[in-house]
Amino acid sequence: MRGLELLQTLADTSERIRQELTLQISLSGPLNATKGYAALEVEKVYTRARELCQQIGETPQLFQVLLGLFSFRIVRMECKTARELAEQCLTLAQSVQAHDLLIEAHRALGQCLYLLGEFVSAREHLDRSIALYGPQPYHSDAFFWTDPGQVSRSWGALTLCLLGYPDQALKRAYEAITLARELSNIYNLACALGRTAMLHHFRRDEAATQTLAEEANTLSTEHGFPFFSMQSSVLKGWAQAARGQTEVGIAQMRQGMNVLRDIGVESTRPYHLALLADTYGKAGQAAEGLPLLAEALKLTNNTGERFYEAELYRLKGELTLAHSSVQRLGYSVQKEAEEYFLKAIEIARKQQVKSLELRASTSLARLWQQQGKKQEAHQLLAEVYGWFTEGFDTKDLQEAKALLEELT
Repeated sequence: MRGLELLQTLADTSERIRQELTLQISLSGPLNATKGYAALEVEKVYTRARELCQQIGETPQLFQVLLGLFSFRIVRMECKTARELAEQCLTLAQSVQAHDLLIEAHRALGQCLYLLGEFVSAREHLDRSIALYGPQPYHSDAFFWTDPGQVSRSWGALTLCLLGYPDQALKRAYEAITLARELSNIYNLACALGRTAMLHHFRRDEAATQTLAEEANTLSTEHGFPFFSMQSSVLKGWAQAARGQTEVGIAQMRQGMNVLRDIGVESTRPYHLALLADTYGKAGQAAEGLPLLAEALKLTNNTGERFYEAELYRLKGELTLAHSSVQRLGYSVQKEAEEYFLKAIEIARKQQVKSLELRASTSLARLWQQQGKKQEAHQLLAEVYGWFTEGFDTKDLQEAKALLEELT
């Protein structure tokens, strides 16, 4: 900061502009780590850096500035703007055919497409980034504060899991952790651990989720990484509640969701609201969970962050049934829940996320079973279950198999 103050006293020459640009970019890394990607201080730095780039024309730093603005927008759930920035990064990287920049650009666009719910395209870009990076740690001055090899593997794991490949996803996630440890970088390790905890949540492995989330949370808290501290706290709380510590878990989740708010950044995301709503539902407090799902769906529509949209509708169906059953479960309520399950299946099929299609189909098949429509239930569930070639040790597939046997 002192260097920037001194530069303001110098004449407005191209050399002074280049020096300020270098300082602004060097300031971005520490700010991202300590304040979080979405902090307004981060936006200020990158906005000024972009102005400087425009003053002196095309520069090697322009790519870093665009990527920084992308990270700011994506964490603030401004998905449309983030996609435009990621596409600009890829265009710039392709125009100069810079190997390092292509790795980062494909990673950024893949991450953005994942959040938008365009999973097949996301997988293609993340796989491209991983292939360009290679199997061993790849060091480059062009890389950001996070290593793209680790990040692409982490997001790639989440993508694979939702597409219906939970075992391949697990392998890729632990590749990311191994790479982060080899890089000896605490920030990358916190990132890899946090994303793998999220993967274990997708797989409904409470014990593994808690173990990874606790390790990520410890690192993030000790070293001042607020974004990963927030996410790992929420996942840790979900796992605690799922393993019987309901009140402790809910308190932990709410505490985690307030981490970024404490430094002036809105952190509520549809995914985190879904975890909290699911926890309330399983605790017999569906009335507490339903408003959270309404808020999550509103955020999904406003921001375009749709990777968990199918699950939001499935959970709404489950909590609608649970809430109504406290009094009396009538036909109209069952019909409403059925519509939510059908909507979840429709979205999952459109996004080609077989894992979420299976989960929604199981919920609907269970409802149809209660209504005596066993043949329809079996046909629905058997079709999606038969698609899978791996992950048969996961709870979703085990429950689907058990239900199919009941319906036979």
